[in-house]
Amino acid sequence: MNRALLGSASLTSLLDGPDGAIEYLTTGKGEPRSVFAHGLAGSIDTTRPFGSGVRGSRTFFHFRGHGASAAPETPWTYAALAAELRAVADHVGATRALGVSMGAGALCHWLEREPKRFERVVFALPAVLDTPRTDAAMDRLVAMAQCADDRDVEAMTDLLAQEQPADLRDTPAVRHWCEQQAHRLVGTPVSRALRSLPHEVAMDDRDALGGIPVPVLVLAQAGDPAHPVHVAEEIARRVRHARLEVLPEGGIMWRHRARVRQLVGEFLSAPEDG
Repeated sequence: MNRALLGSASLTSLLDGPDGAIEYLTTGKGEPRSVFAHGLAGSIDTTRPFGSGVRGSRTFFHFRGHGASAAPETPWTYAALAAELRAVADHVGATRALGVSMGAGALCHWLEREPKRFERVVFALPAVLDTPRTDAAMDRLVAMAQCADDRDVEAMTDLLAQEQPADLRDTPAVRHWCEQQAHRLVGTPVSRALRSLPHEVAMDDRDALGGIPVPVLVLAQAGDPAHPVHVAEEIARRVRHARLEVLPEGGIMWRHRARVRQLVGEFLSAPEDG
């Protein structure tokens, strides 16, 4: 299957994945070919800013239960997510990859088994490695799941706003963005992921990170309880050719969008031997 869909802003297509259709979008053309994997409750639209400074072709997609992708009854695991990421990356011939939060976990799972698959990799806001999380941030995800099941847009908007910087969350632009996201999430199968995935681990053994031989960029943000800096630091410490960038508090895509665009753009656009 490879048919066109009219998405919210662009023309997307459907690809036959391991557990059903996967919605994806490719922008740009030529080399290098990069694939971008979104976070839990994220989307193609929320991930596209990470690729705005990257040369070549850029492919964004929706994991299961998100957007127009299928919502199979199979369990939400990082193995399942990695298989979907692999299907898209192989289909478009991607040689570089970026994963945000949940997407970073899917990348970790895949690279534990195929550490040489990509030429360059970006882990943005990684949240988990081989130890399940039990912190307070998990309670918010359960509350979001209930809002999704209840189709409560207002409550979901409030929960999403709580993730944003305190001095920005009540501004019209941020509030509007949170409301748009809430409308995308309520009444969708993402509620299953919000309940189950936070208890999963991305890797069997973090020592496998030492086997990744390619350049890696790790992006973290200070003061972000949902994506603890120590996880990013652990990846950077174990990967042989890793660069860690910890951005100040303030919202990685609100106050630091230009810096992220520069960091990711320069890194993923670099020559293969650069």
